[in-house]
Amino acid sequence: MFTSFKQYIASIRERDPAAIGVADILLNYPGIHAIAHHRIAHFLWRSGMKTLAKSVACCSRLLTGIEIHPAASIGARLFIDHGMGVVIGETAQIGDDVMLYHGVTLGGVSLAQEKRHPTVGDRVVIGAGAKVLGPITVGHGARIGANSVIVRDVPDNATAIGVPGRITTQESAPRRQPSPCCDTAA
Repeated sequence: MFTSFKQYIASIRERDPAAIGVADILLNYPGIHAIAHHRIAHFLWRSGMKTLAKSVACCSRLLTGIEIHPAASIGARLFIDHGMGVVIGETAQIGDDVMLYHGVTLGGVSLAQEKRHPTVGDRVVIGAGAKVLGPITVGHGARIGANSVIVRDVPDNATAIGVPGRITTQESAPRRQPSPCCDTAA
């Protein structure tokens, strides 16, 4: 567990040039606080203590400005940069090494008790204010432009922008490989 925590901190330092050091990240980054609270709330949710889980999530939202439903599934090393206003819905699934900027919504478009939030692949970057809505898939290595509204699947290594979102580019290979600090095989 300590190794994965060190990898998480290292991944933030790698992706944020404004990070001064470990103490700065631990004390001043609301995204890391929201993820820590989510891990607790998610454990409680899966243990059947749903009201307590929602209470932890609510307190986290009040402290950080980031709302993550306790049932949401979040992979390793999610970095929420300038997280105010981020909303992650109940059936959202987020892969590893994802980066979300402020104001991002991973929301639903249905009231049915089914998968109604996005699935986000590994190494995805979602720009400030983007809305990714419905039970869609954002492929590995994709990029979503700031203030875009995405309501259709985005393929691997593609860039989507606009309202409604449209694919502007698609590369055949990933843009960036995780650094050794982020290697999950360790």
